[in-house]
Amino acid sequence: MPGVRFSQAWRDTAQRLADAGLSFGQGTEDASQEAAWMLVHSLGWPLLESFARLPALQRRVVPEAALRRLHELLEQRLRTRRPLAYLLGEAWLHGQRFLCDERAIVPRSLIAELLDQGLEPWLRAAPARIADICTGGASLAILAAQRWPGAEVTACDISEPALQLARANVEWHGLDRRVHLLRSDLFEAFEPEQRFDLVLCNPPYVNESSMRALPREFLHEPRLALAGGDDGMDLVRRLLREAPARLRPQGVLVVEIGHERAHFEAAFPRLPVHWLPVSAGDDAVFLVEAAALEARA
Repeated sequence: MPGVRFSQAWRDTAQRLADAGLSFGQGTEDASQEAAWMLVHSLGWPLLESFARLPALQRRVVPEAALRRLHELLEQRLRTRRPLAYLLGEAWLHGQRFLCDERAIVPRSLIAELLDQGLEPWLRAAPARIADICTGGASLAILAAQRWPGAEVTACDISEPALQLARANVEWHGLDRRVHLLRSDLFEAFEPEQRFDLVLCNPPYVNESSMRALPREFLHEPRLALAGGDDGMDLVRRLLREAPARLRPQGVLVVEIGHERAHFEAAFPRLPVHWLPVSAGDDAVFLVEAAALEARA
């Protein structure tokens, strides 16, 4: 297809994706955004810089070699229904690049949006010690370490394959001296005396009914990182039992639960939590203070 402009290639690719009935939400929000990522990748352009300049790129002509790469990538996406991030081996979250494959879910935690705000007013000072529970590929641990350069971060996961990916990401970002990775079922393998100012967790929280209805794209991700039991709260229950002993007196716990607020409130009807506004709404991420967890315990 010689002489195809960027705008046409983008439009045609987005239409193919939309017509195929694919699911998004694993690094891209819709067919148009995913088509743009495919096209920019096929052209070999830097992603963030190119996305910022998309309006100015519309009349650029796409070389035939890039069109062939785009076609191959598109056909692979349509045929396999694998998330685009897995096909490319990378994901982007909060402006940062992360290595990405089936060893962990595609980075997309809403908690990333909250780190820039410093979690004020609940964190009264910059945290010195941070834990990231269920770290997967370590994206939140890395973003937290970047947000608070003086902090020491301990990131854990029960999955050794996920931790292998996490190690690669930590090394990629040059944070292996400050982000410590640990294989642990929640806090089980932590040192007894370890206490934290901030604990982050994006746990498996999808309820069983929703798990049975997941689109094919999400079935490529580890079930261990998604399935939260009948009501989605299996691991959250354990986390809230263990967290009081792991938080410093002024510490806070931040947990993402997606669309499971109703199940959360049914499981913890008297726990005072703060719902934090993110792009997905005001009921997907909550913060609970150490004192509230202690009182409940």
